[in-house]
Amino acid sequence: MHIWRYQSGEPPREAADELAEEEPLEIRVAGRGVSITMRTPGHDAELAAGFLLTEGLLRSRSDLLGVEPCAHAGTGNVVNVNLSPDAKVDFAQLTRHVFTSSSCGLCGKVSIDSVFQRFEPVPADDSVVVPVDTLLSLPNRLADAQPTFRRTGGIHAAAVFTAAGDLVVAREDVGRHNAVDKVLGYGLLRGDLPYDRHVLLVSGRASFEIVQKALAARVPVIAAVSAPSTLAAEFAEQSGQTLVGFLREGRLNVYANPQRIRFPGQAILAAPSS
Repeated sequence: MHIWRYQSGEPPREAADELAEEEPLEIRVAGRGVSITMRTPGHDAELAAGFLLTEGLLRSRSDLLGVEPCAHAGTGNVVNVNLSPDAKVDFAQLTRHVFTSSSCGLCGKVSIDSVFQRFEPVPADDSVVVPVDTLLSLPNRLADAQPTFRRTGGIHAAAVFTAAGDLVVAREDVGRHNAVDKVLGYGLLRGDLPYDRHVLLVSGRASFEIVQKALAARVPVIAAVSAPSTLAAEFAEQSGQTLVGFLREGRLNVYANPQRIRFPGQAILAAPSS
């Protein structure tokens, strides 16, 4: 689009600018509408599958027959999820409001205990260990997988890496929660879940919702380039997940379960004293 651009000391000038796309997506299950979310178009099947996984409506690839656009809707902004005959879906357990903005994927979430009724904590004493140098290298690898951000500067990203730092999948979206749903939906549709020996990296902050979404896919390590919230840190501690924040420019903070991170020349860290 054409805009007016101003810089101090220079006159305003006309320029071309590119903005991140944002459009609504209605997700239906067997023809029944369950959510409308504001998202960046693309990878809509992954978004729908990831949303249903993290809401606890799907448990495995076998629950899902396919995700198809609703041709009669006419807009391209409606997808229908077809379930296998054996899939048992409890629509009453949906926790997200029917309409969701791109900035807030979760409103009115019930307590942490209710999440644990759907997703058990991950084993805190598992053998997944990530070298700290590997963690520190991930933001640059994510940046390399963000072409839309480089053009617009207005979009979030999420990526799944192996514990060795190999990129599995990266997705961009105007909503942080949507980007996470897309990468987890990618794993569900491919039959790659659980991601129980992997790292989830998000380009912004780590909210409670993002940590619980990672738990649905059994991700043991969540990292963010910005800060976590207090509820995210509390939830990660209780769910057995390692939570890393401010992962950028050669530094990081560990907020929960540090035993999965290997620091050079040091023993495995214990939880800090309160």
